[in-house]
Amino acid sequence: MSKLIQQIASKSVFAKGEVALVGAGPGDPELLTIKALRFIEQADVAVYDRLVSPEIMSLLSDDCELIYVGKKQADHRLTQDKINELLAEQAKLGKRVLRLKGGDPFIFGRGGEEALHLLAEGVSCHVAPGMTAASSCAAYAGIPLTHRGVAQGCSFITGHLQTEGRLDLPWPALSVDSQTIVFYMGINTLETIKQQLIAHGRSPDTPAAIIEKGTRPEQKTIRGTLTSLPELVKQHDIKPPSLIIIGHVVNQFEEQNLNNNGYFQAIESEDAVFSDFRRYTAA
Repeated sequence: MSKLIQQIASKSVFAKGEVALVGAGPGDPELLTIKALRFIEQADVAVYDRLVSPEIMSLLSDDCELIYVGKKQADHRLTQDKINELLAEQAKLGKRVLRLKGGDPFIFGRGGEEALHLLAEGVSCHVAPGMTAASSCAAYAGIPLTHRGVAQGCSFITGHLQTEGRLDLPWPALSVDSQTIVFYMGINTLETIKQQLIAHGRSPDTPAAIIEKGTRPEQKTIRGTLTSLPELVKQHDIKPPSLIIIGHVVNQFEEQNLNNNGYFQAIESEDAVFSDFRRYTAA
């Protein structure tokens, strides 16, 4: 370990009786921050979510106690209030408590609620931001969320039903053509998303993509249009965790350049190969 990394890592120390709210990123362990890794290594107990990858869980020490509190739609192991109480209880037992979340704890991770509850209970906490799924999964799929002359803004939206079974969102604002939209947890409401965006002015032919299990070896990226997305989900049997990206940024790269996650491979054209051959023979 270099001297610089040692200096950085030495700052990530939390005492017994404290909680570290740590973002584990979308799955690829190489996307962990040094700060996150240091907290993972020090934990006495880990309270972890469903979306934390097995590779990251393997970084915990053998004597770290594991408490699973994962949630999926209509199946919550513990309510959020119970999770808040659990974190405070474990800290008050004098443990170094790791709250390990997929993505970033403050982007649809409810880390803010947990931090407020801990402070109200007199428990200090650290925050280690993580790579949120929107930026990291999109980048691995060759989708720049903003791109000069194409998209000047980007919105992160939760696709969960919100009010009396309705998806209440600022649809007119989301229908601006120069804006990229990323929906988290939107697979089950995709038909509503499509209908509302088109009804409020988005072209049915707007490029769109679905990324399943982003940044993991089994990542699957399906491209289409706003109109075709619901049918593509059925055809390819797309399951959560998945992201929906809508906007012209989806098609900025040629698919032939995107054979591997996060690696853009240059493909020589026949003209380029022939030109190289002529230079070689002329020499």
